[in-house]
Amino acid sequence: MKVKTQAGQPHRASQQRARPRRCYPAGPLVGVGAIILNRGKVLLVQRARAPLKGLWSLPGGVLHAGERLRDGVCREVREETGLEVEPLGVFEVFERIQKDARGRTQYHYVLIDYLCRPKGGALRAADDAGAVQWVAREDLERYPITPGTLEVIRRAMRKGRRRVLAG
Repeated sequence: MKVKTQAGQPHRASQQRARPRRCYPAGPLVGVGAIILNRGKVLLVQRARAPLKGLWSLPGGVLHAGERLRDGVCREVREETGLEVEPLGVFEVFERIQKDARGRTQYHYVLIDYLCRPKGGALRAADDAGAVQWVAREDLERYPITPGTLEVIRRAMRKGRRRVLAG
């Protein structure tokens, strides 16, 4: 499908929604993550792409323009893991800034993690997840987890639904 731009140039509809530049961004990007707890385990995904390729993390990704936070977290979980979730509320907001060797901001994300409950789907690694795994608290140390994520998971497992904020 082709559409006309304001300048009258033909443009593909799929190109019309520009993706924000992730590496060396003009400003911070908003990301959503899902802390999915089920029977004493948390769901982790292994990152298949930069940044943090090969490390384990919570399912999540960048929010699309015009997308609500809750919708974004559900979409990201579905795309990466095949699961459908119910976001119970915001658990934590933090930022991840990664500098390059010259001190320039290579990545800057404001991350909003939701505590979620699984409600359906079939678990499978998809999209930018190399693998997915339910991990028990006592096994978390065996996984190379993205910086800061282990502490968030531990707090979520200790406090569960009591710490959820309106979201």
